[in-house]
Amino acid sequence: MDKRFLAILAGLAAVFVGIFVIAQGSSNNKNNSSSSGSSNQPTSHIEGQGKKGVTLIEYGDYQCPVCEIYYQPLKQVYAQFSQDIYFQFRNLPLVTAHPNAFAAARAAEAAGLQNKYWQMHDALYDNQTSWASSNNPLTIFKTYAQQIGLDVNKFTTDYSSSKVNSAINADLAAFQKTGQQQATPTFFLDGKYIDNHQLVDSTGVSVDKFAAIINAEMAQKIRANPANKQ
Repeated sequence: MDKRFLAILAGLAAVFVGIFVIAQGSSNNKNNSSSSGSSNQPTSHIEGQGKKGVTLIEYGDYQCPVCEIYYQPLKQVYAQFSQDIYFQFRNLPLVTAHPNAFAAARAAEAAGLQNKYWQMHDALYDNQTSWASSNNPLTIFKTYAQQIGLDVNKFTTDYSSSKVNSAINADLAAFQKTGQQQATPTFFLDGKYIDNHQLVDSTGVSVDKFAAIINAEMAQKIRANPANKQ
């Protein structure tokens, strides 16, 4: 895994520093910027109990190969800290490099309207190579929708809806306000940007390094407010 990780990091350096571009092109990837007004709120897909009052936010791109590399280590992090922190995923489709990324974000948001957001989130990363280069990814996404128990007709309608489109645009607008370069994955812990170099070692993405950063933040939170100790 380490060789693959390092090779992808080198090959996708341009993606890590890529500039956000509004998605255009096919109907699967269309980004209606007129629907991303300031009144729209960013998404709030959250896992975990958050007993220590700490929130880890990932801005991710479902087609991004580096995000896929982080995906399994992050699941281990979630399992370790599921009682202590909140984990939140927000959309950052880098459509210039990943033409199906906006379509995948639509699939996840549409599934969320039937309370199956995380199931679709996982299906997209688990099967990234199956749909990433598809000319019609919606056909594949419908298969996932059926597998996770969605009403496929409603899923298809929601997938193309302005509500889903606006939710993704609201995440993009929220990221832009952070002042960080558009790169995926990008992490914030209690609003503090985490440099991805802090999260890897010679073997790839390090669960231990993630844990160390989270533990340090929880300890700081407890010092500031002892009530968070419980």
